[in-house]
Order: sequence, then structure tokens, then C-alpha cells
Amino acid sequence: MKKRITALALAVVMVLGTAALAAGTEKSISVTPMDMTINGQAVTPLKSNGEAAEVFAYDGATYVPLRYLSELLGIEVVWDKDHPNTATLVNVPGFTAPATGTFTGTGVGFGGDITATVTVADGKITACTLTGDKETPAIGGAALPKLQEQVKAAGSAGIDGVSGATMTSNGVKAAVADALAQATGKTSAPKSMKAGTYTASAKGQNGDVTVAVTVDETSIKAVEVKEHKETYGLGYGLSTSPIETIPAAIVKEQSLAVDGVTSATVTSSAIKAAVSDCITQAGGDSAAFSAQPDKPAGVDETLNVDIVVVGAGAAGLSAATTALEAGANVLVLEKTGVTGGSTTRSGGKILAAGSKWQTEQGFSDNADMMYDYLMSFDRDKIMNKSLVKQFCDNSLDNLMWLVDRGVQIQDVEPIHSSITPWRVHNVKGGGGQTSGHGGQFCVPLTLAYEKAGGKILYNCPATELITDKSGAVVGVIAEKKDGGKVTVNAKNVVLCTGGYCHNEEMLAKYHDFLPNNMASGVPMGNVGDGLVMAQAVGAKNFDAPGMQLVYVNYDCYVGIAEESGLILSEDGDRVVNEYSYQSHVAQALADADSTCGYYITAVKDGKCVENYPMLQWGVTLESPNFSYKASSLEELAKQINIDPAKLTATVERYNKLCAKGKDDDFGKPAEYMIPVEGETYWAFKMNPGSSVTFGGLEINGKSQVLDTKDKPIPGLYAAGEVAFTGLFDAEYPCCGMAIGSAVYFGRNAVKSILAK
Repeated sequence: MKKRITALALAVVMVLGTAALAAGTEKSISVTPMDMTINGQAVTPLKSNGEAAEVFAYDGATYVPLRYLSELLGIEVVWDKDHPNTATLVNVPGFTAPATGTFTGTGVGFGGDITATVTVADGKITACTLTGDKETPAIGGAALPKLQEQVKAAGSAGIDGVSGATMTSNGVKAAVADALAQATGKTSAPKSMKAGTYTASAKGQNGDVTVAVTVDETSIKAVEVKEHKETYGLGYGLSTSPIETIPAAIVKEQSLAVDGVTSATVTSSAIKAAVSDCITQAGGDSAAFSAQPDKPAGVDETLNVDIVVVGAGAAGLSAATTALEAGANVLVLEKTGVTGGSTTRSGGKILAAGSKWQTEQGFSDNADMMYDYLMSFDRDKIMNKSLVKQFCDNSLDNLMWLVDRGVQIQDVEPIHSSITPWRVHNVKGGGGQTSGHGGQFCVPLTLAYEKAGGKILYNCPATELITDKSGAVVGVIAEKKDGGKVTVNAKNVVLCTGGYCHNEEMLAKYHDFLPNNMASGVPMGNVGDGLVMAQAVGAKNFDAPGMQLVYVNYDCYVGIAEESGLILSEDGDRVVNEYSYQSHVAQALADADSTCGYYITAVKDGKCVENYPMLQWGVTLESPNFSYKASSLEELAKQINIDPAKLTATVERYNKLCAKGKDDDFGKPAEYMIPVEGETYWAFKMNPGSSVTFGGLEINGKSQVLDTKDKPIPGLYAAGEVAFTGLFDAEYPCCGMAIGSAVYFGRNAVKSILAK
């Protein structure tokens, strides 16, 4: 087949190559085997005796005498008379010109498969479209358009890639090479690797994940995660988490296309990205390790148990552990690849009254005091006094039950310094406004449960409750990852499926006010599926008037600690005593129908007028995303779309109250009234976020789910976020309330079942 190429280089090579050869009698010339790349396809021309043809290096340049090459290899060179720099090569060994047409190939990216659709004409790529829906939008997703242009410019898979998006780049190269291989009727041959151990890192959830990969010439021999900062109980710590499972799966399957761990996909992808980098370092091609592992077809099965628990967060694990310890035949269905749910992602806090940790830190507390505090949030008179009292009376026993099962409590802390006694208990390593410590609850419960023979079906979401003719719930239908259906016949079902932060329809339905830009760090699986299943069998869902909210600046995190400066709604109104618990500030902004808040402050003599570390850091940021500064309030108002007259008037009013030493508007203590005055003015935009939804199923004191007539549905129990009706009003009263009540009512459900 003839191959037409632009050959200015070949013309130069023919002339200079001859000259270099002639000059070789006086100057050194090195001779090495020749490698050619034609339209992205590597070709090693061979002499008639099977040896590789040589190239000549002379004076820092490499030359291939075209005349010599054509004679050695029997290649016919036909020059284009009208275009002196263009030639047609005929009979090129090992090269098949790509067919004209459109071809599609795939490669493994950071989050999943990347598809390359390329159009080939006259042996070149003339068009390319890349898709990778599972790539991280701000990283791999943002790199795809750049990589697409690189492919078009190169006309091949031989592109540089995009820094910071290594695995996405490698996936694109593999996908384009796959498409070109189809165009030539060939399959991609894996490159030989240099045996050894290689190290690489890729960005995980909390920082770099570093792996060491050992390879021989053709295979991956070992993968080990050497360093990481991933979340305990999510990225690592469990028998099913990525650090424990992905390396072994890659070695076993000899593939980077092994399934990531559902709900821990960032860590999973980081490991695969780092392994891909190591393969490249070894001289290999990650495309050679992109084959999808064989997956057996799904098989339907039927199981019979005493109790089936749906969901393996704090509530579900507590329920399942209680059942197993009592000798019941129990099964847990978990929709993701790890246990923990929202709890693992939390700060690891639990509410209790009268503990030794409180006493050690000088606080006297009891269940009645905690009850009075929680009920003070019953704004709309919708809280269930009996349920709240039941939880408070058992909060200490609840805490110690966890401690007896391996949970380590570190200390108590305030939810806000203005509120005493301190009764928020931190797990080991926790404290302050942090996240990712909740695994200290879930990992010990999970490991102990599984060690004792407890069974969890992972990646197995429940889809339907089974009822008998009388309407009693007698089981659950679930769907396995392989497509098989699981029918669980059970005498009792305990729903612990979490909330609905990622179900926009439910959020809009259940709440009077919903910020349209609200973010949430809870698992993506929190979509209210338990509510839907229960409602289908007659359960009553309560439309809550609020949810747990915070408003926070994502540059310096102002809004979730105790910074107490001037906070305004998006309309420029002051709406709250800023020196109060974060949820109280957030609820005031929500009540004002404000989709964001603005923390207004000033810089004087090079420092923020308020001496809070996060603010001092915030005013030094060079490229903030949610922070604004100006030399005047009028200019600042324009930047944040507030009427300049309104902002100026609000600040002037606040400054007058500061000078007076008394907050007549909201009662903030005088020591926290600091005027907004300085050389520059700042506005830190505070965006809304949530991790806990209220309302949902209604339960009684036995954790039984109630129907629309307030009667228990036989066989159906619930605990945790799926059934928070009656425990909250509009405002979240305290850190640790969600986890504490989830653990208690999960245990309570099983105790009620066993007492029947």
C-alpha cells in the first residue's frame, strides 16, 4: 500500500546523511538501530538478515540516508514533482496505512473509561472527540478539551498530555491508540517494561496517595500503598476499603480497569492513577493493562433471616451488632462498597450527658439538663418530647455501649463557648470543626461484627419492601452489583438508609427554604430511598421545616468556628447575633431567604481588625475564589451585588453600636462588637452546606415506623437520619445529636424486636 508523507525532513536526511557518511573518515559517527514512527505507529525496519537497520549520529544530530534506507528495505520512493518536499513511500515494512473512516477506542482514565472517536483520512487523524463523563470535572474533565486539541495537532496518540491529569492523559493516549489500531486492522501490542520497583503519587481525597509498583517485562507483580492521608473507614481501615482491596485486585486481574470501591471512588482512582504512572516509568503502556476483568453473570438468590438491616451507618451497625450479640440471625444490606455512610465523613462527635469525660474537664451534667437544652429548639412545637427524653435518659449508656465495643473517646468540647456544660464527645483524634473522624465509630463496629460472623452484602441496595396480605413487612428485595436479585425473607426489617441531601426533588418538597447552591459532603447515595420504600407500604413522611445548615467561606472557612464579626444576608441585612452557634447563624440566613452570607470586615495597619486566625489568613490569600476586597464600602458593595447605600448604612449602624458598647439589635456581647473600619474592606462570601436532613419517617418509642394513621407498621422499624421526625425542629441544636440518636434508636429497634 502506498503511503504519502510530507518529507522535507527526508529530503534533508538524504543530503545530509550522505555528507555525514562521507565525512565519517575524519570524524566520529555512532551507529544505532533505527526506530520510525509513522502516523503514531512504531516501526522498526529490518535488514534482509533480520537485523535492525541503522541510523547515524553525527555532531549532535541523527541522520537516516534515505537512499541507503530505501536500498536496504526495498522501499520505493516516489517524489511529487509539484511538491518537492513530498514523497510517496511504497512497501514500508510493518506498516499498514490506516483506513479512511471513523473509529472509536477506549482507555482507562482517572474515574472510568475514556472514549476517543477519531476520523482518519489520507493516513492522518483529521478529527477527534474525547468523552470521559466520570473524570473529575475540575481536573480530568477540564483537561479533555486540551488533550483533544493535542491529538488533532499531533495527528496521533503521541501527545504530551496535561500536567496534573496524568491518568486522564494516559487514558486518552490509550483510547486514541486503540482507535488507530482498529483503523489498521491490528491490536495494540504491549510495550515491554524494565523490571523493577517504581514509585508514584496521585491526588486522593485528602492528599497524595503514594504507591510502589513492582513489575517484570510483561506484568505487574506487586502494588503497595506506601503513604496516604485518606479518611479512616472510607479510604482505609476496612476489609473492603480501597487501600486494602484495589492493589491486590490490580495484581490479580493485571488491569487498571478493576472496579473502584463505591463511595470511595476518589481514593480508588488515585491508586489506579499512581499505578498507571509507575507503568509508564517502567517503559510500559497503561493501555496494555486496561482490559475489563471478566465478571460472572448475576444470579438471583433467596435468603431467610430473623432481622435484615438496610444500611450500614451508625444506626445500621448498632442495630446489627445488637442483634448478632443476642444470637439473632441478622443480615445487613449496604448499597456502597464500605460501611459508615455519613457518619464516617463526620467530625466524629456524639452527644451524651453525665460522662466521666465531662467530670474530668470540670462539668456537671445530667439527662434532664440535656433534655431542657434540646427542647429549647422546639420553635414550631413539632418535637416529640417522649423520644427526646428517651434519648437523653439513655445517652450515657449509649456512649458506654460504644466504648465497650472499641470506640475510643478523647474528650468533650463546646459546640460554642457561650454554651455550657460541654457535652459533645470527640472520638480519638477528633476535635474542632473537622471532618473524617467518624470512622472511629464505624470501623470498630464493622470489624467486630464481621469477626463474629456477621454478614454484610456490599454494593447491594434495597429497592423494595415485601409485605404479606395483612400489610406486615416481611422482607426486602435488593439488587446486587452483578445484576442479580436478592430476596431476603425476614421477620423484621430495620431501615437505616440515611437522609436525602442528594435528592433535589425531596429537598425542594420537604423544606420551605432551600438554598439553590447548597453543597453537601455526605455520600452521593443519600437520596432518600428508604423513605420511598417505606412510603410505598403506607408509612408517613413528615415534611420538616428545616435541616442542618452551615454557611461557610470555602477560601478560609470563616463561618464554622467562633468568628463573631458582622455577617449580612445577600440583601445587605444584619440578621443575627454573630457570636452564636454556627447552625443558629445559618438558620437566621435561611429564614431571611438568603442563598449566601457575607462576612464583612476590614484591614487596618496590615492586619484584620478582628483577631481570628482564619480571618488573618483569609486576608493574605492571593487568589481567593469567594472573597472580595476594596478601598471603600461602595466599591465592595458593587463587587458583591449589594446596593452601596444599603451596605454603607448597615455598616454605619453596626459601627455605632460598637461605639456604644451595646448591641441593641441582636444582643451580641460588647467584647465581640468590633467596628468595621480600616484602609481596605473585605467581604468573605459564605455559601450554604448541609450534612443532615430532618423529618422523614415517624417512629414511636420502640423505633417502629408509623403509618398515615399513626399506627405501627408490623415488622418495620427505622433509626437514624431516615427517621429524624420529632427529634429536630428547624434548627440543628448541637453537634453529635445525629450520631448519638442514630446509635440509640438503632439499638432500640432491635431490643424492641427481641422483646416481642
